[in-house]
Amino acid sequence: MARYINNPPDAQSLMTSARSFGNYDLAGALADLIDNSIKARARHIELVCLFNDGNSEVRVVDDGYGMSQAELHAAMRPASQNPLEERSPDDLGRFGWGMKSASFSQCMKLTVISSKDGIVSGASWDLNDLKNWRMAVLSDSENLKYSSVDFREKNGTEVIWEDCDRLSENGSINETEFNALVTYSRDQLALIFHKYLAGEVRRKRLTMKLNGQPIEPYDPFYSKHDATLGGQPEYLRVNGKNVTIRAFILPHFSKLKAAETDRLAGEEGFLKNQGFYVYRNHRLIISGTWFRLAKFGELSQLVRISVDIPNSLDDIWKITLDKSDAQLPALLRNRLRQIVEGLKKQAFKVHRSKGGRISKGSTVSVWERYARGGEISYHINREHPLIAALLKNDDQSKEVASAALKMIEQGFPVEAFSSDSTERPDDIHQTEGNADKFRKFLEITLPIMLAEEGGNFKRFEERLRNTQPFSSHWKTVEEFLEYKGWVNAGT
Repeated sequence: MARYINNPPDAQSLMTSARSFGNYDLAGALADLIDNSIKARARHIELVCLFNDGNSEVRVVDDGYGMSQAELHAAMRPASQNPLEERSPDDLGRFGWGMKSASFSQCMKLTVISSKDGIVSGASWDLNDLKNWRMAVLSDSENLKYSSVDFREKNGTEVIWEDCDRLSENGSINETEFNALVTYSRDQLALIFHKYLAGEVRRKRLTMKLNGQPIEPYDPFYSKHDATLGGQPEYLRVNGKNVTIRAFILPHFSKLKAAETDRLAGEEGFLKNQGFYVYRNHRLIISGTWFRLAKFGELSQLVRISVDIPNSLDDIWKITLDKSDAQLPALLRNRLRQIVEGLKKQAFKVHRSKGGRISKGSTVSVWERYARGGEISYHINREHPLIAALLKNDDQSKEVASAALKMIEQGFPVEAFSSDSTERPDDIHQTEGNADKFRKFLEITLPIMLAEEGGNFKRFEERLRNTQPFSSHWKTVEEFLEYKGWVNAGT
């Protein structure tokens, strides 16, 4: 008959290994602490990230319910929660490792001070001193010394990171690099918790500050913009629970200011940020993925789909410890694939609507349509200001340019275009979909057109308003003119 013995893990080995649980950066680690503050019904969270001449320190203070000494000790215990246990619907935790693994991914010493019903408790783990699972229990004087706020009159919790070797990369990063990391983290938190910061959850607005500066919500769907196409929420039942899906098509860059376009594009551009945005209890956990249901492409770069899941479906979504990844359940794949296909067609139309048009009224187009003797042909408009400027050179250059235009016209792929326009009309895409490329186009073309108007800014602006493709992208053009100082500038 088998005998049994206690075989606990070595404290130093396990807690050091916990530093590598998940794939935390500073933003992800802070987000795990904020999850706990939200669970505690905090209304305000103060984040402080200090360089301290290379001896970095981080503090997270909230005004939530706080914890009693027994609750604090339980929260400090590694793996303090069974992921299979049923939890409150608004609980953002899962494994009971979040605060510990997130903190130790950045620092060697974790201290937590909490106040509940007038009683202040504190505890600390130091990875340099873990013999026999030693956890420091702070005295009243130590609580006052360590905490940045006086908790004796109110409830709340403060988490303190010291000896931040991972955060500072063992002291190898300088203050400029540290501040850049903090700024990036602020932007990520504005995205991760945008629904809470905007007051969309519980109908109460969560306020959050980082180093004294408010963190404003960043809505990746730009849902309040007039030109955003937002569908109605759709509810799919999975294991008796609702998964909420809502699709958005972002405005074409011609309807946005440059700063808005850059913010929506992010550091990696629209191509990398299209696709599904998965929320767990309204908290973003995944952004910019197609779950292999579609390919990343130019024509779908404006498509973003919100998927909100309850924490009761964590298991089938295979939510990771750091809440940065999940897997799409097979039950949802077919319906989501149908939604994606329909949205792509709508997104194509948004792009196509900004393309060139045949002249109507006073608008000068790039192409002209001729119908004579039952035959239809398309010609490049020689009256277009840019084309006219091209043909204005000396006789030899003019002849070459004219011949090139004729060759383009006669080489128009009529058969291929006819086939595509019949069989795949939604896939035809000619207009520029990249804001940066269009601005470069303006850099080249507008000086030429300004010169054609003899430097007369008023006539120049009027001409642009009535000439393709500038008239179709007027918001972008107008902002470019203001940047150059080519408006309200005289003649």
